[in-house]
Amino acid sequence: MLLLLPPSETKVQGGTGRSLLLRQLSFPELTAVRSRVLNAVVELSRDPEAAIRALKLGPKGHGEVAINRAVRRSATLPAIDRYTGVLYDALDARSLSPEARRFAEDHVVIQSALFGPVGALDPVPGYRLSHSSRLPGLRLTPTWAEAAGPVLERVDGLIVDLRSEGYAELGPVRASDRVAYIRVVAVDDEGRRRALNHFNKKTKGLFTRAVLESGQDFGDIEELAAWAAGAGFSLGPGSAAGEWDLVVPEVALPPTGSTTGARTSSPIG
Repeated sequence: MLLLLPPSETKVQGGTGRSLLLRQLSFPELTAVRSRVLNAVVELSRDPEAAIRALKLGPKGHGEVAINRAVRRSATLPAIDRYTGVLYDALDARSLSPEARRFAEDHVVIQSALFGPVGALDPVPGYRLSHSSRLPGLRLTPTWAEAAGPVLERVDGLIVDLRSEGYAELGPVRASDRVAYIRVVAVDDEGRRRALNHFNKKTKGLFTRAVLESGQDFGDIEELAAWAAGAGFSLGPGSAAGEWDLVVPEVALPPTGSTTGARTSSPIG
């Protein structure tokens, strides 16, 4: 089983590991493509004004340009500890048991716009790049889709895709009976379903944490759904082929317009 997660634009800075070594990342067959994207990011960072426009940085984000310029020599952290934001706050990877972190090492992949799919414990530096960023002479979506999609499809077993649409396009996996794309929806008293934003991310983080702590390598989506029911989650077939709905009851949500439990962070989709 493989859990595919999106990254976050917000990240922990600094680190405790040595500087980046591309060949140490999971899926080493992607090293050449990673190098191309990395070179384009570093080259862009040499022109701060162009980088600010390409990365869509506001005044408080201008320092991200210097972070990208130093990305090759910066200290690293395990990928699952690098990202912050709503999903990763709910996942709270640093407080996982040692057994759950070892399980994550084998069963979690994060879809980075800079490095492509990386393992949960792969050492990565801080950086700023999203799936919609524009790099000179390089188009991120087709570049990663062509390289990363086939690599992910070669992974054996169930693929549980928790990525947002933009990041799923960086590493598309064709629909099949072993691929489940997870949507988070709310259901009202009349059975009507609606997609969520903030609680989409939070629910995905909580769900991922529960799977990791369970330590179970599920063979198919039906087996995962049966476990989910006992773990306090409702997971069932969605409206489209290959989609599964992770349901949040409307009664569990704050009133419309409430900011309870929300936090300010860059969107991860």
